Amino acid sequence: MSSLWSDIWGQRARFAVPVFLLALWEFLARIGYLPPALLPAPSRVFMTWGDWIFGFDESAQDISGRWLGDALASSTRVFAGYSLAAVLGVTLGVSIGWWRWVEKTIEPTLQMLRPIPPVSWIPLAIIWFGIANKPAIFLVFLGSFFPILMNTIHGVKTVNRDLLRAAAMAGANEAQLLRFVVLPAAMPSIFAGLRIGVGTAWMLTVTAEMVAVKSGLGYSLWDSYYFLRYDLVIASMISIGLLGFLTDLLIKSIMSRLLRWQHAGTVQGSRA
Repeated sequence: MSSLWSDIWGQRARFAVPVFLLALWEFLARIGYLPPALLPAPSRVFMTWGDWIFGFDESAQDISGRWLGDALASSTRVFAGYSLAAVLGVTLGVSIGWWRWVEKTIEPTLQMLRPIPPVSWIPLAIIWFGIANKPAIFLVFLGSFFPILMNTIHGVKTVNRDLLRAAAMAGANEAQLLRFVVLPAAMPSIFAGLRIGVGTAWMLTVTAEMVAVKSGLGYSLWDSYYFLRYDLVIASMISIGLLGFLTDLLIKSIMSRLLRWQHAGTVQGSRA
């Protein structure tokens, strides 16, 4: 019984701080402490957001009822750039972490490119790809690629050497070592990079949409700012945060399924 109450309280506790902050924000806005032109009350933000989604009173003006299209446009750019970054980042990360000659050949160049902020590539991206989806996808790729790459390299390089020796003594060749020992052992680090990368992907797609395209949540945010519609600005921020959270939740769910063996081993170890 106590365990049940503990679980119920745990579920409620996670919503306590957000609900308190929203209530405080609403209260301060209603008593006039927060100027509505600069920081609208949550009730107004959610009403405007609802019209943006469902189009029931046109309080969101020209984007009324267009939320799904904007969210889909941003999600498509995130998916395209992030998928490229995941495939290339994991492939190169495993290669650099496993083969010394690849590390010596490729890593110095990548380490010189890594400190360059992705937003500094915006002028070149527009020159190369024009004003369309391609520069946004390119920036998302750049932002996601390096966290995935570095975490993959770390995961491969920190594989337990005793596992490698045991597998080699059992007759495993290099391909089998990579497939059955290195990749499973490096998976926690790889997924850590994937989760960091997807957050960066959402940040970069919004930045790119402010400059290089005419659709998406980032474009709506920037356009609303020009017209002093801060309720729509905040609604855009909430939308981006929600979609980023759901994307991370999806990756986390996949990670839990693929790494069930790790959790099982942890549980058995704690019981022992």
